[in-house]
Amino acid sequence: MAAMNPGDGFELGANRYGKARVRVAKVVRGADGVHDLREFTIDVLATGDFAACFAAGDNAHILPTDTIKNTVYALASKHEIRTAEEFGALIGQHLLTQSPFMSAVTATLSELSWERIAVDGRPHPHSFMHRQPYRWTAEVTTPRDGAPRFTSGVDDVRVIKTTASAFSGYLKDAWTTLPETRDRFFSTLMKARWDFRAGPAHFREANAAALEAMLRVFATDFSESVQATLFSMGRAAMTAVAEIERVTLALPNRHYLSVPFASLGLEDRREVFVPTDEPQGQIEATVERTN
Repeated sequence: MAAMNPGDGFELGANRYGKARVRVAKVVRGADGVHDLREFTIDVLATGDFAACFAAGDNAHILPTDTIKNTVYALASKHEIRTAEEFGALIGQHLLTQSPFMSAVTATLSELSWERIAVDGRPHPHSFMHRQPYRWTAEVTTPRDGAPRFTSGVDDVRVIKTTASAFSGYLKDAWTTLPETRDRFFSTLMKARWDFRAGPAHFREANAAALEAMLRVFATDFSESVQATLFSMGRAAMTAVAEIERVTLALPNRHYLSVPFASLGLEDRREVFVPTDEPQGQIEATVERTN
């Protein structure tokens, strides 16, 4: 929608507003004394008829961002949080009922996973530890007219393989110094997102199956390049979960460099390397089902 005073040479483009980094933890206290703990960081952003606020300072169409924050807390109190995806849809659906000026709400959730501490071989009922280094994510866009759209994924999945990775046959120019190799480290900090064409019966099981399929490819396939492995990983996730429409992956190539042992008068037995994380190769792509 164009802003006020379109004749002055300026107008408002795409815009949205909301509340970012709303942190919420919920404890479910079972009658048997066993507690369940869920913790999320949530961004909630709305699009809609907000031009007058931006262009003319008229706040009549604006539900305060503080109210959006309180909505997250209230819904967490009133409802069971089974999955991030379902909670994100609940937030969007509620806000659309409260503001006729919102046309869509996008809730993005990042989950901190807590595991029960094992004491004498048994999970403790109310003590937890954070062992999983990566975070599950969910993005739910709820339009006023239509079904919610779900995107799930993971951030910061750190994986490495010490062989079965190569890079050769590539284009070279006068400044190419990288030697070809058929045996190298492959280390990455994976970020992945997958869009569902239809909601699965169980989001947790579907997400776990997608990640497991991608990690299996990383571990077992011989890698001719990061690019080739990325494509195979995306294809594997969609093969494992029929409801996934596309997978977007970012696989930075975090290099492990050989030590120049020859200059030290020592033999290089390919046992000692120098880990680096910058500069790094950056490989990103979306793998989609064929229409």
